[in-house]
Amino acid sequence: MLYLFYFYNRNIMIEHRELRSICHASIGINNLVKAKAFYTPILKILAIELVSEYEHAAAYGKGYPEFWLQRPFNQAPANSGNGIHFGFVALSRQQVDEFYQMALSLGGQCNGAPGARPDYGEPYYGCFIKDLEGNNIEASYWHVEEK
Repeated sequence: MLYLFYFYNRNIMIEHRELRSICHASIGINNLVKAKAFYTPILKILAIELVSEYEHAAAYGKGYPEFWLQRPFNQAPANSGNGIHFGFVALSRQQVDEFYQMALSLGGQCNGAPGARPDYGEPYYGCFIKDLEGNNIEASYWHVEEK
């Protein structure tokens, strides 16, 4: 079922590729079951669903597999990179807050509580979490007045 969903929605990504900068990204994990148990509920808050699943990997997105969790190709233990992080789009401050609280409840560690970051600009509101493998993830909301 997920496989068919991916191929149906792949056309959406292809049709809108001129609006995209990145096709997909992945992080290495050591335990896929634990990683999915962490990421599935926090990404669901942001309307990001599990769209593709394999023995060694799982992919999330909004119809297209944009964010992958996978065992390293070389079979070496996964480790987090210093300076690398993934930012997910939130549609409200409430989503940022819920993402943060859910991540903490699932074993994530605070790397920056929800709030404004004046250095990022007036409209920014976000949070940072270290996931179970030590990867830095972010949920951010950019408030812009509708015209």
